[in-house]
Amino acid sequence: MKTATVSEVKNRLSELLRRVRRGESVVILDRETPIARIEPIAATLSDGDERLSELERAGVLRRPTRKPAADILRTLPPMPKVKGSAVAAVLAERDEGR
Repeated sequence: MKTATVSEVKNRLSELLRRVRRGESVVILDRETPIARIEPIAATLSDGDERLSELERAGVLRRPTRKPAADILRTLPPMPKVKGSAVAAVLAERDEGR
């Protein structure tokens, strides 16, 4: 997140707005006190999409560039081969020192 003083904003508004267009947020400081934030607006995003956009801007996630293959969505994941109690498996791992 970029910070800028009031005088910087007055002198370099176009540059700061270019950064906002790229997805960054700019916090405006008045004598080292945050007073405002300029953030990009997502015109047609739902709440979930807005949250994803925030995470993408923060570098937490990256959205896929293409859709997954249809057969991946139609098939079920493989079933576990071991049958038994999940509690027993956890206790066995604890005994093994994992």
